[in-house]
Amino acid sequence: MSETFTPITEVDVDPRLLEVLVCPVTRGPLELDRAKGELLSRGAKLAYPIRDGVPIMLPEEARELAEGE
Repeated sequence: MSETFTPITEVDVDPRLLEVLVCPVTRGPLELDRAKGELLSRGAKLAYPIRDGVPIMLPEEARELAEGE
């Protein structure tokens, strides 16, 4: 049985955590999208979900960013 998670709108992540987290694919920086509850990797064109305040840093859990997103 698969669980469905709905991102919490306007999530906050500790800025210190953002300083040390990197994309597991590119090792590049991440950008917080508070409205969507995701961490964006522009280099990998992936959006990592934040569930219950915890960033899910697994490439297989990330969604691909749309063109221009």
